[in-house]
Formats: sequence, structure tokens, C-alpha cells
Amino acid sequence: MTKTLTVAEAALRELLRRRSVLLILLLLPLAFYLSRRGDHLGQSIRFVCLGLGWALSTAALFAGSAARGIEPRLRLSGYRSRHLVVGRLLALWAVGLLLSAPYFVLIRLDQHDVRYGAIALIMLLMVVVAAPFGLVLSAVLPRELEGTLVLLTVVGLQMIMDPASSSSRVLPFWFSREIGTYAIDHTDAGYLNRGLGQGIAFGVVLTALFALAASVRLRQRGHLRVSPR
Repeated sequence: MTKTLTVAEAALRELLRRRSVLLILLLLPLAFYLSRRGDHLGQSIRFVCLGLGWALSTAALFAGSAARGIEPRLRLSGYRSRHLVVGRLLALWAVGLLLSAPYFVLIRLDQHDVRYGAIALIMLLMVVVAAPFGLVLSAVLPRELEGTLVLLTVVGLQMIMDPASSSSRVLPFWFSREIGTYAIDHTDAGYLNRGLGQGIAFGVVLTALFALAASVRLRQRGHLRVSPR
């Protein structure tokens, strides 16, 4: 447990070094919220939740890219793959909860006649899904720019695609539209159950993919070469 917490602390320190980036990520959901608050209050809640997902996924992408240099040295120091995976996820989940809290308070004070418990559930699932999503992108795409473009594409599609279409369900943040409809429009519990099921499924799958990718990468020995005979 001590090694896991050490990795989490190191990941938090690495994120805090990027103060300007963190400030932009902190204000990004607010921009999403204010862009729709004037005429569509319900849309503003959906947009701020997507903004939180984008912000945390981007932070996870940066954290995963920054860890590439230090993880091999931690492995040589006795850290196992599970320490690195769980520690990094704990750090990002903590950042996500801290990032979401003021926006939940904002919605609680600024919005009326919505189901606040469902809004809190959206934000919790967004934290659970966005962190491993960004880490998976950092494992698959070696450059931060490429990962950022993928995140931009995913969030853009999430905003413009019809949430009722079956193709939109393959997007990682589809649950926010379903649970958001339940919270804002006071629909039946079917929206809540569908969103909850999809969010949990994506959280589990993305976490497993990140753990698998990290395990494979950390087992590689790029500095070793087979001598030809």
C-alpha cells in the first residue's frame, strides 16, 4: 500500500508542475457551462459534464505520457505493475473528484428543479471513466498532440451525435446524456439504468485495458538486444 501511495503522490506532483495546463483544464468545464447557460439550462449541465470528462482525460493523457520516463526506474526499484497502475489511477480519480466538486456546487446553486443526486452520479462516473480513458490513449498514442486530437474528436462526436442512435453508445461518455436526461427532464428510470450500465461497463473495460497495456509495456526491455550469432 505504501508503494501505491508513493506512486499516487508522484503522479500528483507531476500534474502540479503543469500549473498553466491545470488552470486551463479547471476553467474548461466552466466555459462549456456558460456557453449554454443563457438559453438552454439543461444543455449547460450536459456540457459541463462533458467538459469535466475532457479535462480529466487530458490530464490523464499528460500524466501517462510523463510517466514513461520514470516507470522503468521504479520497476528496477522494486515497484510492481499493480503499484504503478493503481497509484496513477488513484491520483487521477482524486484530481477528478476535486475538479468536479465546485461544479456540482455551482449547479446546485444555479439550477433548480433537477435531480441533484443523478447529477452527482454523472460526475462520479465521468471521473471513473475519463481517467483510464486518457491513460489508455497515452499508452496507445506516444505523442500528447495525437491523444489530444482524439479526445477532441470524441467529445465533438458526443455533442453532435443523436444519443438515441446505437452508434453513439460506443462513445465513452454516452452515459452522461442518458443520466442527464433523467436528471433534467425527469424521465423514467430506464434512462438512469441504461446510463449507469454503460458507464460502469466502460469504467471496468478501460481500467482493464490500461492495466494490460501498462503490464505489457513494463515487461519490455528496450535497452536489451539479442546478439546475432
